[in-house]
Parts: sequence; structure tokens; C-alpha cells
Amino acid sequence: MTTQRGRDGKESGKRSGKGLGKANPAEDEAVYQAILHALLEGKLKAGAKLAEPPLAEIFGVSRERIRKVLHRLGAERRLEMIPNRGARVPRPTLDDVRSVYEAHRVLEAGVLTQLVRHVDDALIERLTAHLAEERAAATRGDRAASVRLSGAFHVHLVEALGNAELSRFLADLLSRSSVMVSVYEPATDSICAVDEHGAIVEALRARDVARAIAVSREHFLHVESRLHLDDDAAPVSEDLTSVFGAVKPKRRKAC
Repeated sequence: MTTQRGRDGKESGKRSGKGLGKANPAEDEAVYQAILHALLEGKLKAGAKLAEPPLAEIFGVSRERIRKVLHRLGAERRLEMIPNRGARVPRPTLDDVRSVYEAHRVLEAGVLTQLVRHVDDALIERLTAHLAEERAAATRGDRAASVRLSGAFHVHLVEALGNAELSRFLADLLSRSSVMVSVYEPATDSICAVDEHGAIVEALRARDVARAIAVSREHFLHVESRLHLDDDAAPVSEDLTSVFGAVKPKRRKAC
């Protein structure tokens, strides 16, 4: 940092560097979405470090703004923030996976028990329309959309109860499990989740809570079993330019 004297004779700091102007929420959101999309698309390997300098260069913003985005993803538990080492893609253990999916099974069993009492044609129509979106994404091979829509199916179930606390619990679980799926589940298995979601909808349509819970339980067990964890604990180097070069947000021209 250099200093200069103002008219009052006092020294003032003057920072130099790229992207250190006023905050630009729209641009920050674009960077956030680009990194999130790469995560959901499975383009980043488990354990890959997301270093600030190359990301700042790729997106044409300051390191401080990159840090803000990474901390946001860390707060959402989509990235791991390691003190003095920065951000990296989570590398969950087998126990981590088991804990998250056990929580999914327990939470959704309770949700379905309550939801079956309130099932109506409007809810079934919303879920059926959502299944069509899921199937279309899986069919066209849109990995990021498939992962996002798969999680959104369970959000629809919870939000039908109108309980903000349950929605918050589910959001936290999905932030972790969606990254697990993106990194460790083969993309060709995405279509399986659509069929399993469809079976849950049919059980709800029949007001068969026992069947709905059983299908939901098997669904989460299947997803868990499809995750191919990598036991290699060695550091992972990622060519961030090749990952993000094609998704760099466009910068607005100065007025």
C-alpha cells in the first residue's frame, strides 16, 4: 500500500490492485454461480484446492472478492475452509456420508408422515411437473441441473408443510450431500434418482405413508451406495483455468 498527502496534510492510504472498487453484487453472484456450477457439474475433484490468486485472475476481480465468495460457499458447507490453507472441495469420509444420509432418511420419514395427511391434487401436480424437469435434465446429460433438481424434489416435500425449521435443516443437509453426489456419483446414475422420486410420488398419491417412507429410505440408501469414495488422501492439483475459463462472467464496461 502506498500513501499520499491530501490537502489537509494528512496521509491517506491508497490501495492498488484489480477489482478494488465499489462492491458489485451482480458480479459477485456470477462468480458464486460459476463456482457452484462447477461443483455440481462434478468438474472439481474431491480435495481440490481453490486458491484465491488464480481465481482472481480468471474472473478478473480482486482476491478479497474471491475470498468473500469462497467463504459464502464455506458457510453453506459446499466447500471446506481450512485455517491458513484456504478453501478446498470437501473430501468426506465414509462416516461423513453415512451420517448425512442417515439424517436425510430420518428427516424425510418424519416429513412424509406429516405430509400424507395434507396431500392434494395440487401437490401431486407440482411434484409430477418437477419429475418431468428432472427426467429432461438427466436425459440431456445436464449434470449440474440433475443434481440441483434432485435436491429440489426433497425441498418440495418439506416446503409443502410450511415449516421453516424443517426447511432450514434440509437445506444444510442438501448443501453437503449435493457436493457428495456431484463428486462421487457416476453421472450415468442420475436417471435412477428420477425413477425413485417417481415411486415416492405414487405412494403419496395413494396416501400410503408406509410405502412412501419405505421407498424414500431405499432411495437414500441407493444414492449412498452409488457414491464411489476416493480413499487417496494426497493433495489434489486442479487446472482452474480449464475448469472456469469457459464460464468467466462478463465484466460491465465502466460508465
